[in-house]
Amino acid sequence: MRILLRTALVAACVVAASGIAAADGFVPSKPVSIVVHAGPGGANDVFGRQIINVIEKEKLSPVRFVMVNKTGGGSVSAMNFVTAAKGDNDMIALFASNWTSDHIVQKEAENSLQGLTPIANLIVEPALVVVRADSPYKTLKDFIDAAKASPNTLKQSGGSPIGRDAVVRYLLMANTGAKWHYISFQGGGERISALLGGHTDMYVLDATEAGDLIRSGQLRALAQVSDTRIPGFPDVPTIREAGYAIDIPVQARGVVGPPGMSKEAVAFYQDLFAKMVQTPTWKKYIADNQLENRYIPGDQLKEFLAGYAEQMKKILTDAGIQTAR
Repeated sequence: MRILLRTALVAACVVAASGIAAADGFVPSKPVSIVVHAGPGGANDVFGRQIINVIEKEKLSPVRFVMVNKTGGGSVSAMNFVTAAKGDNDMIALFASNWTSDHIVQKEAENSLQGLTPIANLIVEPALVVVRADSPYKTLKDFIDAAKASPNTLKQSGGSPIGRDAVVRYLLMANTGAKWHYISFQGGGERISALLGGHTDMYVLDATEAGDLIRSGQLRALAQVSDTRIPGFPDVPTIREAGYAIDIPVQARGVVGPPGMSKEAVAFYQDLFAKMVQTPTWKKYIADNQLENRYIPGDQLKEFLAGYAEQMKKILTDAGIQTAR
C-alpha cells in the first residue's frame, strides 16, 4: 500500500505538472450535483463546500456545483443514490475511506465504491496519537509499555470500530502484544471531553482538530498517523519513526462518478480537479488544515481503491470484526 500510494502520487504530479488537455466534447449542461454522505456540518459536507468555494473563487467551471446530502447507513444511502444514477454526467460524489469499510461490514451495503467511476483522489488526512498534556506518557513507547505491563487497563477514546482510530489500535496491539480498551462515543466532542476529563487515556485525532488543543497546552502528541511528518508538527515522529513498522490505511477523500459516466465527462472533471489542487486558494486550505494534497487520477485511483479494500478487509478480519463480504 505504501508503494502503491507513492507510485500514484508520482504519476499524478507528472500529470498535473504537464497540464491536462481540455476535455473536448463535454461541458456540464446544468449545475453539477456533489453527493456527500454527511449531513450539513459533517466532515464530508464541509469538504464539499470547500471544493465549491475554490471552484467558484478560482472560476474553474462554467456551471455551478451544488451540494446533495444523502445520509443514512454511513455511506450506504449516498452510494446507492450515485449507483442508481448510471450514466449521469452531471453528478459526482465525494468518497471517504468509510465508503470502502461500510461495504465490507454492512450486509445492506450491496453497492461498492469500486462499482462507481473513479475520477480522482484529492487529499489524505493525517492524524495524531494524543494524550492529555499532564499524562505520564511522553512517547508512544511509554503508552505501549504501560499497556503491556497492565493489559486492558488503559482506555482509548474512539468512535466506530471500523474507523481509522480503531484500526490504529488493532495494528499496534497486533504488532506489540499490548492490550487496551476502546471506548466508543457518538461524536468527536464527547471523545475529546472523555480524554480531557481523565475518563480515557489516549485518542487518535485528526491533525486539523488536534492543533488548537495541542497549542493551548491541553493535549500532547505522541506520534503522527502519516507516512511523513506534518509541517505543523515537525517534532512529532510518525508511528514508524517511533519504532512500530505497521502499514496504516490512509484516510483519503476524493471524487467518483456514477457507473457509466462518459470518458469525456471523466476527462472534464479530472482536468478541473487537477487545476483546482494547484490553485492558491486550495493550497491555503490544505496548509491551514494540516492536510496533504494527494491527487491520484482515475486509472491509478481504481488501483488504489482496490488495494485499500483488500488491506482493510484483512485488518478487520484479523481483528475479529465480522465482515459481510
